[in-house]
This record gives sequence, C-alpha cells and structure tokens, in this order.
Amino acid sequence: MTVEGVIVDLDGTVYHGDTLLPGAASAIDVFRERGLRICFFSNNPIHDGSEYVERLRGLGVDAREGEACSSGVVTREYLNGTHAGDTVFVIGSDQLRTLVEGTAARLVEEPAATDVLLASWTDGFHYRDMVDALRAVDDDTVFLGTDPDRTFPGEDGAPVPGSGAIINAIAGVIEREPDRILGKPSEIAVQAALERLDCAPADCLIVGDRLETDIAMGERNGMTTVLVRTGVTDERALERSAVTPDHVIDSLADIEDVLASLAV
Repeated sequence: MTVEGVIVDLDGTVYHGDTLLPGAASAIDVFRERGLRICFFSNNPIHDGSEYVERLRGLGVDAREGEACSSGVVTREYLNGTHAGDTVFVIGSDQLRTLVEGTAARLVEEPAATDVLLASWTDGFHYRDMVDALRAVDDDTVFLGTDPDRTFPGEDGAPVPGSGAIINAIAGVIEREPDRILGKPSEIAVQAALERLDCAPADCLIVGDRLETDIAMGERNGMTTVLVRTGVTDERALERSAVTPDHVIDSLADIEDVLASLAV
C-alpha cells in the first residue's frame, strides 16, 4: 500500500510528561527518511501547535513548524468558524481560556450570559464548576467538549483524570450530552489532521496509545492504525475492545517493522 502521511499521538506515544520515550526520536527520523509527511496530534487541550513543536524540539525530536495540532487548536478553529461573535463560558484551564480569547468568539466570566458552554480538563475542577454549568445551560446553549479522553498518562506513565472525566461529570449534572466533542476521534479532528498532511485517509498511518481515540479515528476513516503499548492501553483493554488496530507494537521504536510490512 501507499503511505504518504502519518499522524503521531504525543502523550503515551512519544513521551510521558517531560520524559522522551526510548526510540521515539529515532522513529520520527525514520518517517523523515522515508519521505512521510508528519502531523503530531495531541488531545491535550491546553497547548497550541507551536508550543508542541517547541516542546518536541526540546526533547530532541525533529519537529517542524506547522506539523503539530491539538484538541485546543481544533477547538480554536471550530469557535472561529462556527461561533464567531458568540459568548463562551469555559470550565477548564487558564491556558484554554487564553486560546478562546484568541478566537472570534467572546470569553465571558458569567455563566448565565453565555451562548456556548465549553468543558475541558483542569486540575482545579470544583463543585462550583458544576454549579456554573447548571447556570450556563438552557435550551439554546451549545455544549462543547475539547476532547473525550477520560484519562491521560501522568509523569510516571500512570493514568490521571482527563477532559472526558470532567465533561462526563458536567453532562451528568446538566442531564445532557455534549453537542460536539472536538478532539480525536471527531470528524473535525480528522479534517484538521488531513489538511496538514495533504493526503487521503487511505494513504495515512495513525500511531497512538489509545483505542477509543487514536485507533478509532483511523479505523472509522480507512487509515492504517498502529497501537503502541507505552500508554494507557493494556492487554485486557485490547482484548475487550471493539476497536481493532491493524498493528500492535511495544513502542514507537518498533515502527520500522510496521513500515517494512507495508513496503513503505
């Protein structure tokens, strides 16, 4: 088959916290040597693409301007395209608020004054945030989530609660599911990645550690999927999942075996 581009997850695939996973930088070099276009894509909502490029370079990874995307970037682009001029109330981090402030939407501090409730990860999630959600939502309010990840790998690789846990808590309180969740595996995220790679889904490889986001996104869109065992997915989860990766490898360091099997 032909592979022209590769979507590479970050947390749990390339690094854990500030620690580069063994062989990850060399794997990116392999993609370069084979002429593949790269899109680094994290569901972490608090950084934009340029920040991820800088972080990867600091870890010794050959990352280049314009190659990185995140659920935060997708959220910013979605607000610009769909909610320009609308008010947005954020339950999330200060970094996400800064991203929203850079859009054509208007960040507000009073929940009752909002057109859009945007929920995401914050390590300061509090009972009062659920009260604010109740005050924010009426029949006309749009409810958005940045990404569905219930957990993500912490500094030591062990899982900690993510955006999905907070979004689910808010959904339970307001008795309503989000109108859209914007990160992987959404169609909005797919479009963002493919625009950066400039290739068709069938010519794209996606590598990640999470079945319900990375691998599901690839499976739904006809991409070749590669699961790495360095993140949140263990053998028990793999056996129970309805999502089946095309390839399973111990780490990104083993990507040459996959590329050889595809004759790339």
